[in-house]
Amino acid sequence: MEKLALKGKTLVPLPYVVKGMDLSLSGLLTAASTLAIKGDFALDDLCYSLQETAFSMVTEVTERALAHTEKKEVLLTGGVAANKRLQSMLAIVAEDHAARFNVVPLQFATDNGAMIAWTGVLAYKHGLVTPIEDSSVKLRWRVDKVDVPWIT
Repeated sequence: MEKLALKGKTLVPLPYVVKGMDLSLSGLLTAASTLAIKGDFALDDLCYSLQETAFSMVTEVTERALAHTEKKEVLLTGGVAANKRLQSMLAIVAEDHAARFNVVPLQFATDNGAMIAWTGVLAYKHGLVTPIEDSSVKLRWRVDKVDVPWIT
């Protein structure tokens, strides 16, 4: 998608939902896919618009987090960390807030499965255990309300 987005020139309006520190990507891909099927816009422009919209939401929330927490570092991880456009957008925000910006090396810019597994190991080592029968998906679970005893 990044390669096609580089060829895009026209920003097509797509759903942009940011409320405080929360963002919603729900419907973004569906809207872009629907427009692609209709054929009203070039695929390059839709990829460009999808990327710009999603990354703008992430960048806005990151900037708000820096402003509220006054942290001095931003670390971009996961598969999307390989995307040069997102790197550029977050680097600008970090610079504006006098924060150091880092990106994981490309060979580590992959799916977050390993990071999720490592978090599970840390939780287990610190006594946070949930029996499978008590586990569930918490759709409105806020990460700022999660107990993280391994960070002091």
